[in-house]
Amino acid sequence: QVVESGGGLVQPGGSLRLSCTVSGSIFSIYLVEWYRQAPGKERELVAGIRGNGIENYADSVKGRFTISRDNAKTTVYLKMNTLKPEDSAVYYCKYVRYWGQGTRVTVSS
Repeated sequence: QVVESGGGLVQPGGSLRLSCTVSGSIFSIYLVEWYRQAPGKERELVAGIRGNGIENYADSVKGRFTISRDNAKTTVYLKMNTLKPEDSAVYYCKYVRYWGQGTRVTVSS
């Protein structure tokens, strides 16, 4: 089971932290990724973090978003800073082949 939380409405320039909590006894060794999908657009990869801690980011979020994981809590976080209206989307967490239900982020004044 994959459960996201932390979405909401934020003003441009603001910050949010998304959480993705996974039910899994061997969570620590697997890649976990955040994707997002805006209305009328394809789902796109935002960031990922491997079991060894190596991170990757989409160019559009580099320097603004940070992904991290707490293996003891089987949770991956996505800290989003300097948010822009174009960051508005439903954000999904993917663990192995399992997807969460998504959490909506709206960046608007």
